[in-house]
Amino acid sequence: MKKVKLGRSEVEATRIALGTWAIGGTGWGGTNEDESIQTIQAALSKGITTIDTAPAYGKGLAEELVGKAIACSHVPRDELVLAAKGGVDWTRESSWRDSRPDQLEQELENSMKRLQTDYLDIYQVHWPDPDFPIKETAEKMRSFYESGHIRAIGVCNFSPEQMDEWQNYAPIHTAQMHLNLLQRYLIDWFEYSHNHEIATLSWGSLAHGMLTGKFDKNASFPQSDLRSHIELFQGGRFPQLIEAVESLEEFASKRGHSLISLAVRWLLDHKPGADVALWGARKPSHLERVEEVDDFQLSREELLMIDEMLYSHTHDLRNGSLKEYGPPVRSEI
Repeated sequence: MKKVKLGRSEVEATRIALGTWAIGGTGWGGTNEDESIQTIQAALSKGITTIDTAPAYGKGLAEELVGKAIACSHVPRDELVLAAKGGVDWTRESSWRDSRPDQLEQELENSMKRLQTDYLDIYQVHWPDPDFPIKETAEKMRSFYESGHIRAIGVCNFSPEQMDEWQNYAPIHTAQMHLNLLQRYLIDWFEYSHNHEIATLSWGSLAHGMLTGKFDKNASFPQSDLRSHIELFQGGRFPQLIEAVESLEEFASKRGHSLISLAVRWLLDHKPGADVALWGARKPSHLERVEEVDDFQLSREELLMIDEMLYSHTHDLRNGSLKEYGPPVRSEI
């Protein structure tokens, strides 16, 4: 699988990373641990050696499962790129953002234990914490980098203004942000990152399953499913987006591709787009088409055709809000 150097770091990652949010179970209907481990090992067998996880995914469960899976795999540690996150206190009944240095230090230590490693390739602040100075958070992350505990410093969901301030105190090697064919409200942040030599990772790459083609206009979700609370799946726009997805599927099929591989390829070929696209999976079968992504590229003409097709169904491709996803700020609760 093709790789890319991450910004100004020495880390080289596969352009597709396994996303483990759903493996954590919370908001996704629970976790089958054996199946999750099989999924991680299936990703490794297909050449995906970059794995993105976080302690907030199932209160440490996703990290534990990744640790178990790689411990019994045949992939050497130095061929893996493990990306974890800190800055969310989830140890109580409710969770909130917490980027204090002591919190990050404890989280880093706990993540390495769960992942069964003595260093992380990428360590990311999961959400900006307006209750705490960026300067102190950035300087703590820089100390992890300089001590060799992490190989690259990452931020997630930080605005260009926040990244500007951060870089007064520490480098940023990667920025992970929300992007997919149907939700482009942060596309300007991707452009900023590319202009500042910051490698980008996209989460929500498959629009929480909508870009797999498995939903129709009558789809509904239980309250325990996070999609029941996300605007993308609500209201009158939902049927329009389903029609758009059906058109995309036909477009892909005519070219010999699957919808899912087209959606990920768009992230890698669009300008601005993602250097690394996260592919979330809960079962080995969810990774069946992953090899296709390396088999083709989308031309400029095809990218324009895709946009024309989508805009024939909806005029709102910048829908979405980070407020739908992030934990609250400590001072708000």
